[in-house]
Amino acid sequence: MDAITETGLLRFITAGSVDDGKSTLIGRLLHDSRNLLADQVTALEAASRRRGFARPDLSLLTDGLLAEREQGITIDVAYRYFATPARKFIVGDSPGHVQYTRNMVTAASTADVAVLLVDARQGLQVQTRRHAYLASWVGIPRLALAVNKMDAVDWSRERFEEIAAEFRDLTSALGQDVVTVLPISALHGDMVVERGEHLDWYTGPTLMQYLETVPARHDRAGGAFRLPVQRVARGAAGGNASGGARGYQGTVAAGRVAVGDEVTVLPSGLTARVASILVVDRPADAARADMAVTIRLDRELDVSRGDVIASAVALPRVTQDLVAELCWFDAEPSDLSRPYLLKQATSTVKAKLTAIEHVVDVDTTRPMPAPASLAMNAIARVKLRTQRPLSVDPYTVNRVTGAFILIDPASHRTVAAGTVG
Repeated sequence: MDAITETGLLRFITAGSVDDGKSTLIGRLLHDSRNLLADQVTALEAASRRRGFARPDLSLLTDGLLAEREQGITIDVAYRYFATPARKFIVGDSPGHVQYTRNMVTAASTADVAVLLVDARQGLQVQTRRHAYLASWVGIPRLALAVNKMDAVDWSRERFEEIAAEFRDLTSALGQDVVTVLPISALHGDMVVERGEHLDWYTGPTLMQYLETVPARHDRAGGAFRLPVQRVARGAAGGNASGGARGYQGTVAAGRVAVGDEVTVLPSGLTARVASILVVDRPADAARADMAVTIRLDRELDVSRGDVIASAVALPRVTQDLVAELCWFDAEPSDLSRPYLLKQATSTVKAKLTAIEHVVDVDTTRPMPAPASLAMNAIARVKLRTQRPLSVDPYTVNRVTGAFILIDPASHRTVAAGTVG
């Protein structure tokens, strides 16, 4: 088995405050791992000369939006794919400005690792704490702190250790115990892909070595079987084109299912056994998390989009009342008097915020008294009431059935994202 198969694809994000060097770091990873074509290098060098730089400005490889290039900042999440002989990667370069926290949450929701950057001169900033909290909140199992611009502090070991100790105190308070801290210089390349010449006192891995060997999260392969129904198809999975049995289609959100397993359809609570399974369009004896499937049951039940087919021996909770951690994205504050659309898995229902229990101070990670409404980027514990029952799991157990977004029905903007406790 080759190394890529053993370690699997790794999804990671970079995040930090403005000007900490996130885009330059990703550019350095791509450049020094030889993931750029010759014409890309030529174009990069030409663009850098036009901007008055003596050396290639590696941040230009990811800062693709015109507004970003004009302002010298990252606004949108820039995704890049690259590979080394050891592994394949998808990296998301998330924004540093506080008003783009929602973009960071979006990028973090699918990541295996968060690489947080700090400027060695500045140390931990409010955004560093916010991003560490958000990474922990969305369930990223591993955090790496890259202490960048070590060249600007004369490669000081003492400064690095001071920042590392402060970061470990922060992550300990968040309950995040899988943490790595590395000194780097994205500008010069030290400890990014190559070790360089200036950090010989550091004996740990380079950032690339860390990324090549850190385990990827495959948490959905375990746990109880969950299939949010996306579509009901007549004549599928063993039926015939003119009628016959219905097939229930969707992507397995967690666990494993096999022909003959007993399952329960929620919210109705009716049970049946799995009669047949198609994975894409081929018959299969079983299916697991992340597979697109069509399942036929051994008896006809009333099933529709938004229902959940679950293991009969380990059911999710069916409820209209949710207690959740919520990050408010919208510039317009939350309003407890109006309805929103709540989208969870394949289900969309009307919902209202019924209470704000507290907000979180990201500097201290402590709860603070509840305001009357939530401002943009506020993180809070809230209660919601949905118009009809949903099948939910705690987010720590299942990131599909345990997560949701809120949508403004008038503007269709996504105003918040939440996780079920």
